[in-house]
Amino acid sequence: MDTAEIRRRFLAHFEAAGHAVVPSASLLADDPNLLFVNAGMVPFKPYFLGQETPPFDRATSVQKCIRTPDIEDVGKTTRHGTFFEMCGNFSFGDYFKEGAIELAWTLITKPIEDGGFGLDQDRLYPSVLAGDDEAIELWMKVTGLPRERIVQLGKKENYWSMGVPGPGGPCSEILYDRGPDFGPDFDPTTLGPDMPFELEDRLLEIWNLVFMQDDLSAVRSKSDFDIAGSLPKKNIDTGMGLDRVALLLQGKKNMYEIDVMYGVIAKAEEMTGKAYGADADDDVRFRVIADHVRSSMMLIGDGVTPGNDGRGYVLRRLLRRAVRSMRLLGCEDRVLPELMPVSRDVMGQTYDNLLTDWARISQVAFAEEDAFRKTLQAGTQIFDTAASEVKQSGGSTLSGERAFALHDTYGFPIDLTLEMAAEAGLSVDEQGFRGLMAEQRERAKADARAKKGAHGDTAVYRGIFDEHGPTEWLAYETLETESRPLALLSGGASVPRLAQGEIGELVLDRTPFYAESGGQVADAGTIIFDGGLLEVIDVQRPVKGLVVHQVRVLDGELHAGRQVHARVDPEWRIGARQAHSGTHVVHAALREVLGPTALQSGSYNRPGYLRLDFGWTQALSPEQVRQIELVSQQALRADLAVAWDYMTLDQAKDWGAIALFGETYDNTKVRVVEIGGPWSRELCGGTHVDHSSQIGTVVVTGETSVGSGNRRIEALTGVEGFGYLARERDVVSQLTTLLKTQPDDIVDRVQGLTERLRAAEKELERARLAQLLGASADLAAGATQVGQVKVVAHRADGAAGGDVRNLAMDVRGRLPQGEPGVVVIIGDADGKVSVVAATNDEARSRGLSAGELVKAVGPLLGGRGGGKDDVAQGGGSDASRIDEALALVASEVGRVAGQG
Repeated sequence: MDTAEIRRRFLAHFEAAGHAVVPSASLLADDPNLLFVNAGMVPFKPYFLGQETPPFDRATSVQKCIRTPDIEDVGKTTRHGTFFEMCGNFSFGDYFKEGAIELAWTLITKPIEDGGFGLDQDRLYPSVLAGDDEAIELWMKVTGLPRERIVQLGKKENYWSMGVPGPGGPCSEILYDRGPDFGPDFDPTTLGPDMPFELEDRLLEIWNLVFMQDDLSAVRSKSDFDIAGSLPKKNIDTGMGLDRVALLLQGKKNMYEIDVMYGVIAKAEEMTGKAYGADADDDVRFRVIADHVRSSMMLIGDGVTPGNDGRGYVLRRLLRRAVRSMRLLGCEDRVLPELMPVSRDVMGQTYDNLLTDWARISQVAFAEEDAFRKTLQAGTQIFDTAASEVKQSGGSTLSGERAFALHDTYGFPIDLTLEMAAEAGLSVDEQGFRGLMAEQRERAKADARAKKGAHGDTAVYRGIFDEHGPTEWLAYETLETESRPLALLSGGASVPRLAQGEIGELVLDRTPFYAESGGQVADAGTIIFDGGLLEVIDVQRPVKGLVVHQVRVLDGELHAGRQVHARVDPEWRIGARQAHSGTHVVHAALREVLGPTALQSGSYNRPGYLRLDFGWTQALSPEQVRQIELVSQQALRADLAVAWDYMTLDQAKDWGAIALFGETYDNTKVRVVEIGGPWSRELCGGTHVDHSSQIGTVVVTGETSVGSGNRRIEALTGVEGFGYLARERDVVSQLTTLLKTQPDDIVDRVQGLTERLRAAEKELERARLAQLLGASADLAAGATQVGQVKVVAHRADGAAGGDVRNLAMDVRGRLPQGEPGVVVIIGDADGKVSVVAATNDEARSRGLSAGELVKAVGPLLGGRGGGKDDVAQGGGSDASRIDEALALVASEVGRVAGQG
């Protein structure tokens, strides 16, 4: 029975039993505690926790899941995969233990011809939480099995919780005995409290029924928790592993050999020439490839792009492990373009987005492989050298410094270094590596704190907040206000005054200044007091709710408690509003041109300037950039209304608002800014214009890479944008005058001039090379006789490396045939010295080596070099000793030839 049919039968069984069929949610968990959906019940958590009222009493789903802790186990066992599908049925205060047991048992034992799975009842062993006599009696009642067939396990195996206070309950597993080929014989009455490790492959868990009935007040571990009482409603949460049932019904030894996975292994066999099942280590690699190719494809399909942290790092790790496993199997060509379509074709039968969105999915995956191949090429050589040095010194541990250098310089993730070290029989000083990583992070944080006014120690700010409460923040309402200083700080400590010329920090009871956040820089302006003036340099929020101004005292002396007038520079604020609204416009235009997956990953804007980072795997074409700029300008011309409102995070998401990935938001209240209604809706706390036309203009000035899988667009807005266009106009005007042509003809005229210049340069190069080589005959004819060897040792001033080599080879070819000959040419160009030595067959037969000659003269010239016996090349930086080096050539030839 193929996997698609198993999935269909499962859903049909529960739909017939009155369950609402719920489509699979995205792999990206809408949960701050989870990177990915890791269990079938995750999308239903709000119902189990009582946060939302379920729209149905019972439901069923086949949910996509990712479990990252299993990455290291992939391929080593028959049952661990990164991506899997969990078939589940759920009851929200409807049926409980007996209903769950009956529904599960009926499906797995019902004959195949009647729509069931037809599993042999004699091979099935239910398990319960030890002491759950009610569950034991119900299993006996529903199945007719004797009590001794029901395994009793401890809390570690058969009690479920989320790991935090909340709902929990005992579990009941359905185990399938795969027979003596998969483990030793056993007595089900003596198995508890923990399942023996050696039986985990034989007694395969295929279904887990959770009887959610307890309210947990504390959870210290899987087997150590406190039960505060019973839940108001008893719920059911079950999970049947689709891949595990498939391996049973398809008669396979492990999940990697089922229909939706083995195709990738077969393709990998074809590409590598290796056979699956012939070697244990190779088999692990084949299984890693099958799992990781599918897992990566599913993650990209749900919007994840490779990165250096969070979800992006997991994806990057999966892709790179798959590529490297193929290399270990002997295939060093690009592999994902061959492997991933195999997985697409079979998984796409269920998840059609894999087919419709294939262009983007493949682009992301293939670009990451290309980037990793470059990383491997450079980093592997460095690793091999480091590993050899460790072994030669008699050691067995790669230092933390070496591991850190591989990570920091060559992009090698630590897990890859650990794998390669293990394969080389070495360990890695992980503690040292992580210490260096911590130091690097701390340096980065320190740098950031220095730039933000040294807000390193928040204790002093927390004290101010506790004493005075939050700052009354008026940035959305006004540009100026009367205020009262609550605290003056200098060097992180409270001070009674700030004198003229000092730079310090000022906390006001109310402020109109925008504090830097959301990519928008802080406002500039002044604070005026009787007899004095402050310049506002920066504005930050070192603790939530407290606004701190970094100021320079331009005049007077400020004391705490003195009345002041805070005033934002209106021109600054206008420019900042234009840039921030421009960022939203460019983001919307970007998604309109490239598609909805081109999402912002970061931004920065200051008056007149914006930059926007977004996930994309390749450079944009000039036409795409022009189109993005055009769509942005059309939005400005349409004079779209700009509005904002406050709502819960869930309401904002339902409304279609875009949240910046990686940011955290308060679910009770978020601010949504929209431009042109649904055209642009984003969570944002920045300042904005009232209509899009007030942005003035959007001029895209650049599109660049900012790392693998991320691009950056930069643009100017408002007066700065017009200024940029004016400068461009002036350049065009000057060129038309200089070239005596019209603006529309400038490109053709410059292209023509460039081609003529290139042709002239080539002609000059040919003439120069001809002149240089013209001396070859004279040099060969004037060769010095050293013993029986013809020697040409010549200085070629103005000749660089390539010319020196051409001259040396030409002179060697002109030396008399049948006589030993040596040519050494030393050139000097642009402060660099180039050395090339060449020997003929007769000279080499007398022991003369070009490589040894270059090694001999290299130190005199402040450099080094070497090469083969027939031709060698080197260089240096000390041209003052060229003549001395040439004299040494004759001496070395005489010494070696004399010995010969």
